[in-house]
Amino acid sequence: MPRVKRGVIARRAHKKVLKAAKGFRGRRNNVFRIANEAVMRAGQYAYRDRRNRKREFRALWIARINAAAREHGMTYSVFMNGLKKAAIEVDRKVLADIAVADKPAFQRFVEQARSSLGA
Repeated sequence: MPRVKRGVIARRAHKKVLKAAKGFRGRRNNVFRIANEAVMRAGQYAYRDRRNRKREFRALWIARINAAAREHGMTYSVFMNGLKKAAIEVDRKVLADIAVADKPAFQRFVEQARSSLGA
């Protein structure tokens, strides 16, 4: 069986890791063994935080909708229940944007939610 020299493949793998570690501090950006651990850990954080970002944004949207609803004398849960009963299907992202950017439009949503609860 012929001998396989794998210098080219190893160098390519090392370069890939060191490129991913660019911007890291200390030896984490230029020593392969340390950079490899740092890149793997960074990948784990990135994977975890892609999921956490979705949670954090939903919480932000809910906080904004709640604040806007309370300005009109309604809590978040009552407001969302009213929208559901009024068969208004607007997601929280859009509602939060409307609550911040277009107060008169949000006022109309509140009125519709209130009327659906009263009926």
